Amino acid sequence: MRALKIAATGMAAQQMRVETISNNLSNMSTTAYNARRAEFADLHYQQMARAGTINASDGTVLPTGVQLGLGVRPASVSMQLAQGALSNTGGDLDIAIEGNGYLEVTLPSGEAAYTRDGSLKRNGEGLIVTSDGFPVSPEIVIPADARSISINPDGEVYGHFEAGTEAQLLGQFTMSGFINPKGLEAIGSNLFVPTEASGPANASTPGLDGLGTVRQGYLEDSTVDAVREITELIEAQRGYELNAKVITAADQMLGATTQVR
Repeated sequence: MRALKIAATGMAAQQMRVETISNNLSNMSTTAYNARRAEFADLHYQQMARAGTINASDGTVLPTGVQLGLGVRPASVSMQLAQGALSNTGGDLDIAIEGNGYLEVTLPSGEAAYTRDGSLKRNGEGLIVTSDGFPVSPEIVIPADARSISINPDGEVYGHFEAGTEAQLLGQFTMSGFINPKGLEAIGSNLFVPTEASGPANASTPGLDGLGTVRQGYLEDSTVDAVREITELIEAQRGYELNAKVITAADQMLGATTQVR
């Protein structure tokens, strides 16, 4: 009774789809979060009669074969790359990336990670860091006597000091792009690390080499569409129920078989 195992793969697939939707909905308010989508592929097929074989009885060629599918398997859970809406926060260290690209941060291990979460802070040493305290690379230090800072679309950070003095250039944000951003590995805290699939990071100035620009005082919203996610949740729930009914029907058929005398 292949139907039992085939339907079981269908239930597992719909369960994975629900888990992906659940993660999307839980990150509705996560800054710069890109929604994920579960993708599936069919499993191998059992060849009962291959198309194009010659019929032994009359020598004709079979135009179609008999293939029995063995279920479904997860193919990938991919990011749906899209630009989130920009929300005005007014924060001088809140920046949004308008376009492609990621900010580079340095992890405690010394490795580089990448993020689109621009809710930056200033630590006790004046260093610009993420919400988790990871410094942005290249490092930018804001002097203690700076009254305010301004960041232009090219990522240049200027400090404003006493009245009547010119703004001082403190540093510049760089942007990193990837050949295949969907190949990045998420490690949590809105951070990604490159993989063989994503390719190495290509650092450049914001606005150049196909990279986006910086918007000060804004943050990028999550790209999760709640209505779409709820619709897919309903579809996944119904798909799970239908596969469960197949298992019930197969069980009843097996029960009828065992009662034959």
